[in-house]
Amino acid sequence: MKIDAIEDGESAEALAWAFTLAAPERRLLTQGLARRLEPGPAHTLAERVREFFRTAEGVPLLVGALPFDRQADDVIFQPAAVANAPLAAPGPTPVGRWRVTPEPGVEAYKQGVARALNVLATNAGGMDKVVLSRSLVLDAEGPIDAEALAARVGGDPGAVRFSTPLGRAPDGTMRRLIGASPELLVSRVGDKVVSHPLAGSARRSDDEARDVAARAGLVQSDKEQREHALVVEAILDTLAPYCRELSAPGAPDLISTRTMWHLGTWIKGRLKRPDEVSSAELAAALHPTPAVAGSPRDAATQLIHDLEGYDRGFYAGTVGWTDAAGDGVWYLSLRCAEVAGSRARLYAGAGIVEGSIPESEAAETSAKFQAMLRAFGIDEAGQRLDHGA
Repeated sequence: MKIDAIEDGESAEALAWAFTLAAPERRLLTQGLARRLEPGPAHTLAERVREFFRTAEGVPLLVGALPFDRQADDVIFQPAAVANAPLAAPGPTPVGRWRVTPEPGVEAYKQGVARALNVLATNAGGMDKVVLSRSLVLDAEGPIDAEALAARVGGDPGAVRFSTPLGRAPDGTMRRLIGASPELLVSRVGDKVVSHPLAGSARRSDDEARDVAARAGLVQSDKEQREHALVVEAILDTLAPYCRELSAPGAPDLISTRTMWHLGTWIKGRLKRPDEVSSAELAAALHPTPAVAGSPRDAATQLIHDLEGYDRGFYAGTVGWTDAAGDGVWYLSLRCAEVAGSRARLYAGAGIVEGSIPESEAAETSAKFQAMLRAFGIDEAGQRLDHGA
C-alpha cells in the first residue's frame, strides 16, 4: 500500500497522537489521529476491526494498545499519516531529583508471592502459575519529555521499542505508554503466523563468570523450564484452531537483553483461512498469555486482582498494529512506563510457580526495572546513575 508521508510542522495534537513500533518485521512511525476505533473489550476486537475497515477511508491501518484486563477498553486508532522521520536519537538523561514510590513495596510484594504460593499449593482452580507484578511511581520536578524518554529506551538490541498514546488524562495531558519489549505476542503476514513467548528468567551480570553461571542456571532449572513450557503449551492450544500447520521446537533457546536472560521458543504456523483472521483477532485470542497472567488464565487473573493492589492498566497488555489486509504485529507491553505530565509509573513482574522463592522473585522484578530506570538515569531508590543511560 502507498501512504503519503506526513509533512514537517504538524500540530501539537498530531504529535500527541504519534505512535512508534520499531520492530524487526517493520519499523512503523505514525502521526495524528484520523479516527478512533470504538473502544471495547478483547473478545469484541476482531469484529470491531472488521467493521472499521469495511467503511474506513484514508490510511488503511490501525495502531494502538490493549490493556491487561480483557474486559477493559482498548485504545486503538487510525493514524492520519505514516511518518517519514527517522527515530529520534537518544539525548542526555534528565537532570533533577526524582521521588520514587514503590507500589507495592518489596516486602509487601514478597508477602504477595508467599500468599500466591499457598494458593498454588492447594491447586485452587487448577492453577499452576500466576504472574505477580509491582510498580514504581516516579515523580519529577517538571514535565517528562516523553519523546526523549522513548529514544533512550531504544538502545537494547534484544528489545523492540514502542511508544503509544493512551488518551488524555483529566488535566488534558496525553497519557503515553513507552517501553522496549523483548516478547513478540504474534505476527501475521499472509497465512504465516509467528509467536515468540519468553518465560523463565535470570538476571545478567557485568561479571562474565557470574553471567555464564546465571545463563547455565536458567537452562538447568526445572522450575524455569516448567514455567516456560506452560506458556508454550497455552499458545499452541490457542493457535491450533486457526492453523493448518503449527510447530514449535522441543526445547527453548536462550534469549538475552541488556539486563536479563530468558528462555524463548519460536512458534510458527500457517492459517487455515487467512482472509478471515486478522493479526488483531489472533492477538485478542492469545492475550493475556501465561507469560504475563498465569495458568489457567481466568483463575490467575482473578488472583492477580486480589493480590497486587493496583490496576495494571496497559502494562502486560499488547501494543501493535493491523492493516486492512489483516497483516500486523503485536508485542507484549513489558519493560515499560506509563507517562503523563511529571509522573511515570514503571512495572515489572515475575512468574510464580511451585518452587518459587519470594526473595528471588522480588530480585527478578528489580532486575526487570533496570531497562526503564536506565532511561530515566536513576536507580530504584531514585539516586542518579553515575554512568547515565
